Amino acid sequence: MKTPQTCRGRASAVALLLAMTPLAALSAQQNTIAGGDTRSPVATFSILGYDPATGEIGAAVQSRVFSVGNGVIWGEAGVGVVATQAWVDVSYGPQGLQLLRQGLDPSEIVQRILEDDPDPLPERWPEEGRQFSVMNARGEVATHTGPKASDWAGHKIGDYCSAQGNILAGPAVVEEMVRAFEETEGHLSFRLLAALEAGQVAGGDKRGMQSAAMLIVKEDGGVWLNNDVVLRLQVDDHEHPIGELRRLVEMAALQRDRTGRR
Repeated sequence: MKTPQTCRGRASAVALLLAMTPLAALSAQQNTIAGGDTRSPVATFSILGYDPATGEIGAAVQSRVFSVGNGVIWGEAGVGVVATQAWVDVSYGPQGLQLLRQGLDPSEIVQRILEDDPDPLPERWPEEGRQFSVMNARGEVATHTGPKASDWAGHKIGDYCSAQGNILAGPAVVEEMVRAFEETEGHLSFRLLAALEAGQVAGGDKRGMQSAAMLIVKEDGGVWLNNDVVLRLQVDDHEHPIGELRRLVEMAALQRDRTGRR
């Protein structure tokens, strides 16, 4: 006769067996190497960009973590965009937008946020490991790469854009991102996308690819009434996230054509 203890024991054994399935094992590995620990550095490359012809402002990102868009890129129409990465403090996004609303210059915002860094254990995870970029609604930008951000880490500011990344193949990643953004024509979404593609061709995240995201905002720039979001696209888990992001960007372009929104 099976006792409750025996049933519980078998249930535990089944749960353990399920936990060791390839999917669970992959998830555990990703949590270890790709930021599942909230104190792990997020290897990421991102681009902030502004289109003075349309007034649209946006950000795009790729990383070897699950659902990178949920914490890294932030934006508000008429205000600006922020990317926060490396030893990520997600609060840098809302903080940056709040200070932009107050009319502060991006360089002043970067300095203030760093000075007020709320990390409860600065001796272990110092703000020197942060990387973030702030761009206002006029395309003025300031970017910070902490000296303790994981190698290779750095950024490059171009015309109405800033590319930044960490745990990258090298400086060519951000250099090629800026070049691609500046040389690509058309809608801001295609310019941001070109930057990600160029960064990946230059080596990208040394650990590989997993997720990508894009956010573009403009006051009343969306396809629906009272909608400031031109695009909010997320590829949370994909073998080729930038390629999948391109598919979505092209679908969005077709939607804009049908609605007359350019």
